[in-house]
Amino acid sequence: MEFTAIQIATLINGKVEGNPDAAVNSFGKIEEAKNEQLAFLANPKYEDHLYTTSASIIIVNENQVLREPINATLIRVPDAYTAFATLLSTYQEMMQQQLTGIQQPAYISKTAKIGEQVFIGAFVYLGDDVEIGNNVKVYPHAFIGNNVKLGDNCIIHPGVKLYHDCVIGKNVTIHAGSVLGADGFGFAPQSDGSFKKVPQIGNVVVEDFVEIGANATIDRATIGSTLIRTGAKLDNLIQIAHNVEIGPNSVIAAQSGISGSTKIGKNSMIGGQVGIVGHITIADGTRINAQSGVSKSIKVPNSAVTGSPAFDYTSALRSQAVSRNLPELEKRLILLEKLVQQLTTEKS
Repeated sequence: MEFTAIQIATLINGKVEGNPDAAVNSFGKIEEAKNEQLAFLANPKYEDHLYTTSASIIIVNENQVLREPINATLIRVPDAYTAFATLLSTYQEMMQQQLTGIQQPAYISKTAKIGEQVFIGAFVYLGDDVEIGNNVKVYPHAFIGNNVKLGDNCIIHPGVKLYHDCVIGKNVTIHAGSVLGADGFGFAPQSDGSFKKVPQIGNVVVEDFVEIGANATIDRATIGSTLIRTGAKLDNLIQIAHNVEIGPNSVIAAQSGISGSTKIGKNSMIGGQVGIVGHITIADGTRINAQSGVSKSIKVPNSAVTGSPAFDYTSALRSQAVSRNLPELEKRLILLEKLVQQLTTEKS
């Protein structure tokens, strides 16, 4: 599929600088792109490639200053990274719209309801009373349990497992291997040292415009719902325990784990390999550095914390700076002790 510079500029509200009829048929990184490929430049450290790349069209920030002439046609936009993401999303939607129909073999319950322009891949299982919205893509080997609701424009990638009663909003993407609705980790200690399982009878609710990475696990609530609010983005290999609530437009990087009944505020940013204990609250806009361990509630909005146990980010950096200087401080202390001892000896 081929697109001209003027067509692309129209899609992303850009301004063409160069040949408006320049055409591309694929994408490439600016340092590797070839003729008839589209690239973008958002990070200044890649600017040198702007003058050596073979890309036919390059999306750049509108304030990009050229140090020398270039061969490519430019499309200037306010934010090159966002514009490129928009373009890729449009391209992906065009490709996915071509997938419709039901592949065989697939199991679809007689009580399942399926919307229009839906794709159901081979070996998919749709249980009783499942409801699938319009323009949904369910790829091969996905399991959709009884009474699951999938909103319009969802994409369910291969091998995803949605246990019974999960509710998924509109425009949600769940990547391969993720499991939503497995039992929460609830066991009551017994007097003989054994553990009695606490039935998990709640569900998982994922609101609109959420993306969940590959091999993530989100447990069903003991009672009520585990909630992933609108616009949240979860990376691969994340564990969300029972009755957790992830606030709107919060992002969580890979290998992080959140224990039961913890509430994460809106617009929070959680780095990779973060561990958060249960039954605490994280204020709106909180930023938690990678590999931090959060053991108590963060009550002040827009806080930044790091370390294990996590504490104020700026204070942590100062502590680290002091720690690095400890060997030198020790030498100075020893020298001072010698001087004090020498002065004391002289006076006596």
